[in-house]
Amino acid sequence: MHGKKADKGVFITTSSFSKNARAYAADVGTNVILICGKHLAQLMIDHDVGVSEVSSYTIKKIDTDYFIDE
Repeated sequence: MHGKKADKGVFITTSSFSKNARAYAADVGTNVILICGKHLAQLMIDHDVGVSEVSSYTIKKIDTDYFIDE
């Protein structure tokens, strides 16, 4: 990033970042975002990227208005 004079950057890993990597990213003068595997997986699920639905559930509740005579 410094070689290209970038003021922002994102580093993504499918694993995790070491304590030193997180400390470096926090201390460097630019805005650096680290996305670890767990966070990456959650982002993929949240935004439907590279995932498929395996099952879904319907939750029902009693419709109390159904039983009211008008």
